[in-house]
Amino acid sequence: MKKLKYLLLAKSIGFYINVLSFVSPKKAILKAYGIFSTPRKGKIQIDSIPEVLRSAEAVAFDFEGKIIQTYLWKGSETVLFLIHGWESNSARWKKALPYILKSGYTVVAIDAPAHGLSSGKDFNAHKYTEFIHHVAKMYNPKILIGHSIGGKACLHYQTIHKNNNVEKIVVLGAPSDFKAIFENYVTLLGLNLKVNSGLINYYKENFNLSNKEIEGSLFSNENNIKGLIAHDIEDKVVAFAEAEKNAKAWQEAIFIETKGLGHSMNDEELLYLLALVHTPNIGDVHSRTLLQHFHSAKDIFSAPSSRLEKMDGIGTIRAKSIKQFSDFVEGNGVGIKNA
Repeated sequence: MKKLKYLLLAKSIGFYINVLSFVSPKKAILKAYGIFSTPRKGKIQIDSIPEVLRSAEAVAFDFEGKIIQTYLWKGSETVLFLIHGWESNSARWKKALPYILKSGYTVVAIDAPAHGLSSGKDFNAHKYTEFIHHVAKMYNPKILIGHSIGGKACLHYQTIHKNNNVEKIVVLGAPSDFKAIFENYVTLLGLNLKVNSGLINYYKENFNLSNKEIEGSLFSNENNIKGLIAHDIEDKVVAFAEAEKNAKAWQEAIFIETKGLGHSMNDEELLYLLALVHTPNIGDVHSRTLLQHFHSAKDIFSAPSSRLEKMDGIGTIRAKSIKQFSDFVEGNGVGIKNA
């Protein structure tokens, strides 16, 4: 019933915008943009910061009169960025953090524009990209992990700013291009072609986006950065076909399909995958080999050292890295203790 009410409300708003487009096209576009770019949730109140974020050092940056809120977990010289998705905030990494922090990296989570404790009332991926760029100038990350539109923002950031220090990008449930995001919105509200094309032109003109950037093939065709693409085949927010497009163009990325995790992808197996791609001495070729052999990242970490050592390309040193990295702290939701 709740879903039906939401759908009826969306269609009603779409009908109003469609009618308005024949009377005042400019007002209709602005109305469509306002609804499209205004998150309904994801903000955090300063007096109710989630516990997981209280464990970090809160660092705020000023950017063009806006506040970018970040959370810093200090570690080694290797810096990893966590980039959340739409109507979320940095607390969404709660389940993944124990795995990521085990790497010993310095971790920086960024609240998107109009999300978390970052300022602003409207959000768009281009603005998010510039948030990432501003913070990257301070920390110079080697690894980017992004969920949903945050994943797309990571790819867009690397496309536009070409940070030579970035070595790996992980995208979870991410769209391949901005066009798909527009199409989802247009379909949900049932907007007519006039509003659809007007909204795309508004983005191009106001945020200086090219046709290539809108259609999304730019990043994957021009980069040789290592990466991981993970997407659930039952994702009802971002179609699985988007991940297939990313994987087809991005030859250097490992493509993992999951089932039953939905769009949020906060599941044990996915967290093991994140742990695997950040295990010292385990590169992308090793990850592929291990996944093909064990079929599950969890089984890799659970396997005895003797079995890992006998695998071609793994040996004693890499087996030891896996066993050391998999010795997670009790209470993080997994509680593995290897023999």
